[in-house]
Amino acid sequence: MLFKDVVGQQPAKEGLTKMWHNNVFPHALLLVGNEGTGGLPMGLALAQFIFCTEKTENDSCGHCVNCRKVSRLEHADVHMTFPTIPPKPGNKGMSKLYIQEFREFIQQTPYGTTYEWLQHINAENKQGNIVAEECREIIDTLNLKSYEGGRKVQIIWRPEYLRKEGNILLKLIEEPPHDTTIIFIAEDLEDILPTILSRTQSVKLAPLHPKDIAEALTYRAVTDPTRAAQIAHIAMGSYTEALRLSNHTDNDLFPGVKDLFNSIFTNNGIALTKFADEWSKAGREQQKNFLHYIIQLLEQAIRARYTPDMPLSLPEAEAQFVRKLAATKTTFDAFDKMIGTITDTMFYIERNAHSKTQLLAMALRMQYMVTNKPLPAGV
Repeated sequence: MLFKDVVGQQPAKEGLTKMWHNNVFPHALLLVGNEGTGGLPMGLALAQFIFCTEKTENDSCGHCVNCRKVSRLEHADVHMTFPTIPPKPGNKGMSKLYIQEFREFIQQTPYGTTYEWLQHINAENKQGNIVAEECREIIDTLNLKSYEGGRKVQIIWRPEYLRKEGNILLKLIEEPPHDTTIIFIAEDLEDILPTILSRTQSVKLAPLHPKDIAEALTYRAVTDPTRAAQIAHIAMGSYTEALRLSNHTDNDLFPGVKDLFNSIFTNNGIALTKFADEWSKAGREQQKNFLHYIIQLLEQAIRARYTPDMPLSLPEAEAQFVRKLAATKTTFDAFDKMIGTITDTMFYIERNAHSKTQLLAMALRMQYMVTNKPLPAGV
């Protein structure tokens, strides 16, 4: 994988390559970022960059022998460790037993989650783990000479699953063999042993910017630019979540939002009833995505009102709508209450409440909120 294939994270990419070219690259690196921010793709791109024989200043070449081997996870000196389950009762789960499945998983879903990986190997309700035997095998492997006469890279995906067994690796992490790099890829620092944290140099992966998510969705032909921009703003900085949303967002959400707010501000009860009826026929995921999208636009409206000099990272049509909404007499308290009632509606819809009733009640509450009128009893 090339750095250019990793969504966003430009500061992290620049920092890593700069450390490499300045010969100050750590022997034990911890990439840490929330699910969907690209930890595993970044780790794989970094491994490819390290082994590339024709690297540029900012990326690997992608076509040399080493690049091709690493991209297929077939380079003899790139060692992978990840959570696994016992293949059968009485056996220990070891990464080497699942390496072919892991290659397939990465090829299919480089931004896949740990849960998705465990389901890929039919873990069902079994708990993934990185066992003590795997830790000892890592030590033995890295203390051997490199197979191809160069460096060695050990990638440990989700060191949170090491638990206390990770203490076996402490001496190796502190004093690895010559030309050996250990790359940990984590999501939750609190679940990593402090003894490991203290021996690694951390690089934080920030939540992805909506612009980067939208560009990736469009470039990779996941969806059209309009839907990509909308999805990017409700994905909460996660490309994994954006991919999930793209599977449950069937059309342009913005016209529905405009119609809803036109009905609210014109006090059109018939149109609100029609809104509830039409959206009650959509799937629950589609309904939730629509409501998430409204919340994002409301939050942007608050920003537009109180920080007007800050540019809006929205397509022009949505940006104009947000500015108009910010210019209304709707109070900050009303915006806050609308976000609260939409959030409550999502909560009830997730729990299989009657969606038409919930959507109509939400729209009626919002109608009262924008006029700053007290809600009638029972609404």
